[in-house]
Parts: sequence; structure tokens; C-alpha cells
Amino acid sequence: MEFQLWMLLIFPLFFGMGWLAARIDIKELLSESSVLPNSYFQGLNFLLNEQQDKAIEAFIEVVKVDPQTVELHFALGSLFRRRGEVDRALRMHHNLVDRADLDDDKRQQAIFELAQDYLKAGILDRAESLFSELESTPYAKQSLVFLLELFQKENDWLKAIAVTQRLTSVSGQSYSKQAAFFFCELASDEIAGDNLVAAHEHLQQALHDDPKAVRATMLLGDMAATAGEYEQAISIWKNIEEQDALYLPLIAERLLNAYSNLNRDEEGIALLRDYLNKYHSLDLMNVLFDRVLKKEGSTAAYKLVRDELERNPTLLGLDKLLEARLLEVSMERRADTKLVKDLVHKRTRSLAMYHCANCGFKARQFYWHCPACQAWDSYSPRRGEETGMPL
Repeated sequence: MEFQLWMLLIFPLFFGMGWLAARIDIKELLSESSVLPNSYFQGLNFLLNEQQDKAIEAFIEVVKVDPQTVELHFALGSLFRRRGEVDRALRMHHNLVDRADLDDDKRQQAIFELAQDYLKAGILDRAESLFSELESTPYAKQSLVFLLELFQKENDWLKAIAVTQRLTSVSGQSYSKQAAFFFCELASDEIAGDNLVAAHEHLQQALHDDPKAVRATMLLGDMAATAGEYEQAISIWKNIEEQDALYLPLIAERLLNAYSNLNRDEEGIALLRDYLNKYHSLDLMNVLFDRVLKKEGSTAAYKLVRDELERNPTLLGLDKLLEARLLEVSMERRADTKLVKDLVHKRTRSLAMYHCANCGFKARQFYWHCPACQAWDSYSPRRGEETGMPL
């Protein structure tokens, strides 16, 4: 390609166009910055210096001077809500909703934010009304999630179930497991009111939605046992092995009592021995230990724990072994054994806790619904030492 003299003219032309564009951008930037109030730049400066309270006050001044700063209204309202200043968040978002010049998208966003304010403030009826308004908008799924939270707070399980169905339709994600828990809550309420027919229907629906709903199976077995139908209760509870064998310790005591009421203690003990051999569990061992001690004596109970400890060595198992050993040793050696047992027991107290996998909350009692973070089915039915959770 040969060099042409006219090409020399292109370079100054491009340079001039670039210089002109830069001048225009600078003028536009200066024009825009001159329109912004000084409070805006003061707020930015406070943020950069991590002085949040002063930054907020500065931005509030901006909003007063220029009501058109919609995005700043949203940012401040959300910040107030996160800081727990719900009254200020409510005022901020109310002002946005009441503005006649707001377009539909921004109005929907303002309603969504206002609904969250009401939920945070505990004004649940207003929150429910606003979230319901948004079900045919781009905020539908998020609003339904908040409605699900709201109905759980109110223990309105029928509405919560309806929301899980709508959420499944909107998101394409199954909420059947949550619905099964809500049906169990309905069943528990009906059992408390002695309405067993309705309770049975709710539990059957729970199992229809989630065939592995262990809690529903446990409650069905409890209803049969309460009615004196022990054979049926045993048959129902045995299904838990197929649903999730980890939950068998939760019904171990129930099974033994049912067999005892049928005068078939040996059969019940044999069943639990079989479970223990297949599914190691400290709770299962503890229940079986107490029944073997009562029915077969201290030597058989000690052998049970010793054999299990050899298969699955744990500190909690050692604590139980020392308890069994105390029943066997002579009076001269009893004091020493008790001293060792007390030391081990102190060490194992924290290991015997159930842990919420969602928030880490620890409890000696098993929960289907975490009392700390409100998560469902977040507890493993195994103790902390068995799950490897930290102390």
C-alpha cells in the first residue's frame, strides 16, 4: 500500500474531533455537577469517611431540595429499614407512593418497599395487602416469598399452603416439602382440638405432597397409639425406615412402649437392636440401654453399650459406658469410676446438642422448625458429635 499525502489530513481531523468531544463531555459534566446541591457532595464525603449518620442527614437535605431524586429516596428508605428506623422508612416510601408523577415501574417498586417496611414494623395486615397488589407485577415472586414469611408469623397455615402453590406456579420450583410441614401444623392444631378426622386428612395430604414427610408419619402413628391401636401404630412408625432411617431414634421410645402395651417387650427390643446394628445412633443406643437395663439387667445393658462403643467409638458413648459400668463395679471402685464419669460427662454436654444447619443454633431438644432462624427441617436428628459439628 502506497502512502498518499492526503492521509496526512486525517490525523489532525481525528485529533480535532476527539478534542471537541472531550470539551463537550467536560461541559456537560460541569453543568450537571453545578445543578447538584452541595449537600450531595457533603454526603458522599461523609460516606467516604465512614460517617454514615452525617451522610444520611446530608442526603436528606438533597431530597428536600430536589424531590425528583427518586433513586435516592429508595436508597435512604431501604437504609432506614435496615437500621431499624422503620418510621423514617415508612415516611420515605409513602412519599414516593403518593407522588402523582411516578411511572408505573417506580410506583410498583415503592409499594414493594413500603410493604417490607410494614412487615418489619409488624403491621402485617397492611403488608399483606400491599404484597398481594404486586402478584401480577415483576415483583410477584419476591412478594409471595414475603407473604409466605408473613403467614408463618401469623400461624395461618392454610394461606401459607396457598402461597406455596402460587410460588410453585410462578417460579417453577417445588415448595411441596414446605407445604407438607404446614399440613402437619394444621394436623397438630386439629389433634389438640380433638378433631381427629380433619387431622388425619391433613397428614395424608402432607404425605401426598412429600412422601418422605417423617413428621406426618410420626403423627399418624401417635394418633393410632393414642387410640389404643398399637399394632397399627407400630406398622406406621416402621415406615420411617424407608422414608429416612436417621429419624428412627425419634420414635424408638414410642415403639418400645407400643410393644410393651402388647406384652411383646422382647420383640420391641429385638427390633431396636436390629436398627442399632444397621444405623448407628447415640439416641437409639440410649433408649435401648434403658429398656435392656430394665428387662435384662445391668450386665446385658453394659454389654450392649460396650459392643456399640467398639463399633462406633464416641465420647458420648464412653459416657454411657461409664454409666453402665457404675452399675457393675464394686463399692471400693465405684468412687473412682464415678469421678471419671463426671469428668467425661462435663466434656460431652456440648456434644449432645442438636444443631440447626441454617443458623447454627444449638438445642438439647429436636425441632422441626428452628426457634432462632425459623427455618424448617434444618435440624439433623443426630447429635453434634455424630454430625461432626464444632463445639
